[in-house]
Amino acid sequence: MKRFKVTVTTAADGTATAYTPRFSGKICQIEYVKDAANAFAAGVDFTLTGEATGINLWTESNVDASAVRAPRQATHSQAGAAVLYAAGGTGVMDKIAAANDRVKIAIAQGGNGKVGVFHVLVEG
Repeated sequence: MKRFKVTVTTAADGTATAYTPRFSGKICQIEYVKDAANAFAAGVDFTLTGEATGINLWTESNVDASAVRAPRQATHSQAGAAVLYAAGGTGVMDKIAAANDRVKIAIAQGGNGKVGVFHVLVEG
């Protein structure tokens, strides 16, 4: 397991874009740690994606506290059909893989010069 810690500081307009280092593996979870001294403004918006493909990892609006998310994606058969636990049942989800890619962290409505920390945990 690898952990990539990214500290993000917003510009005067409350936006920021930051990246993890390049990695290969499956993303297990993403943790947002609210910086106690100079935290993002209440109601900050996050958009975390894979840089190379734009795959959605975490999109959430109006975040006010530290949070942990474990992004997953739907799995499919070789014919492209959704894999289900039972006929007409719940879709089977799996961790999202990345190959020599980075996580792009985009912040909006974060406040002027505010800080947040993201930890991306990767298996492999």
